[in-house]
Amino acid sequence: MATQQTGQAGSEEISKAKIWKVIGASSTGTVIEWYDFYIFGSLATVISPLFYPPGNDTLALIAFLATFAVGFIVRPFGAVFFGRIGDLVGRKYAFLVTLILMGGATAAVGFLPTYSQIGIAAPILLIFIRVLQGLALGGEYGGAVVYVAEHVPDEQRGFYTSFIQITASLGLLVSLAVIIGIQSSMSVEAFGADSFYAGWRIPFIISIFLILVSLYMRLKMQESPIFTHIKSKGLHSAKPLVDAFMNPENRKRVLITLFGATAGQGVVWYTGQFYALFYMQTILRIDRIQASYIIAAAILLALPLFVVFGKLSDKIGRKRIIMAGLLCAVLFYFPLYKGMVYFAGNEVQAIQSVPDKLTGLPKLAPVTDVSGVPGETGVAVASAPDVNVPMMILLIFIQVVFVTMVYAPIAAYLVEAFPAKIRYTSMSLPYHIGNGVFGGLLPTIGLIACAWTGNIYAGLAYPMLIAGITLFVGMRYLPDTHGHRIWDEVEK
Repeated sequence: MATQQTGQAGSEEISKAKIWKVIGASSTGTVIEWYDFYIFGSLATVISPLFYPPGNDTLALIAFLATFAVGFIVRPFGAVFFGRIGDLVGRKYAFLVTLILMGGATAAVGFLPTYSQIGIAAPILLIFIRVLQGLALGGEYGGAVVYVAEHVPDEQRGFYTSFIQITASLGLLVSLAVIIGIQSSMSVEAFGADSFYAGWRIPFIISIFLILVSLYMRLKMQESPIFTHIKSKGLHSAKPLVDAFMNPENRKRVLITLFGATAGQGVVWYTGQFYALFYMQTILRIDRIQASYIIAAAILLALPLFVVFGKLSDKIGRKRIIMAGLLCAVLFYFPLYKGMVYFAGNEVQAIQSVPDKLTGLPKLAPVTDVSGVPGETGVAVASAPDVNVPMMILLIFIQVVFVTMVYAPIAAYLVEAFPAKIRYTSMSLPYHIGNGVFGGLLPTIGLIACAWTGNIYAGLAYPMLIAGITLFVGMRYLPDTHGHRIWDEVEK
């Protein structure tokens, strides 16, 4: 294939067949990494009592969720570490390493002894594994997006990279499907047992086989043509960290990207999927499996919209769609959650701390009688709800539509916003701070806000505030990179 691609001098024309192979290999591995990352949180209530000192399941869950949050906090460090490797050595090498690291760490959880078997070493090892997962994911996303974006035509970058954007929601969907499938095939006791043969270990061990398939596909891939070109010409950066963050112009791009795009995008992603799931389980007291079905159905219905908005961004620009999604979130989150409370069917009006009947320690409980004063007896605790499932799916689906609006175009924007020689490093950091820190901590912050105030809607203040700030900064400062020709910069 020696002919020149129109508008991209110096690059080989890449056939559509090769583009789809690139997307297939990249997205398969990325789905598996998201699956690995989210399987940990999806099983929080099942395995948290197994890895922390016995006697109080509430404290064990809090400790487990803190361990889960560690994976989000370290993602920016993984972005910097593997971003540097990707800009120095190559995109392909970096995300081969992240794939092996994530797969190995996830599989290790499936073989990890519990607290009853090795004592305090169990939670320590669990935290260490979670750190490795976070570091791996911090390097994976940037590599996959850059690799795909540097293979595809400029005028279709939003469309093709949208398939990578599907992988995060698809990974969550797969994790829920695997858990539901395995849990349905055995008793509750067998699934949550404190033994090496427990069912909860299976989703983690499955990672071994998934990673081997993806690794085989990725080993057959060639390096990105743009990186190959700049490295052969000696144009790649010898100090990507210095060039990315010490250069005033590029540092400004990083900050505008974080506060004008990815911070808001991160909270919208986690509100529409993770916070909605935790909210149904903890505030509305919907059965855990039923809540998982509702989230899974909404995500499945919304998946095609990633491609729709990705393709639309090639025509009208990335910025307009991202900003529209942020605006929708600010305007409609409160009425959407009011609707969720109504259709949950148990008339929850507030939430308060009540003593656990067994331990006497405080735990959260939704209440339907707001005339009760904390500390008094007789406060009506919400019973198991009679859920209007179709309406709940619709309300979650609308939230996931906002997710597709802000998330589908963001990959193309990130690639176009930064120069090729430091692209991996530059784009990965604001993405993972926006998603890993601002977004990833949202469920915890939201539920703490509800508990602190007793107001079941208080948790929405955080995502609405961050989305609003990002909307303001983005409208004022974020450039629309639509139409940027990334081959032109390496040919200058």
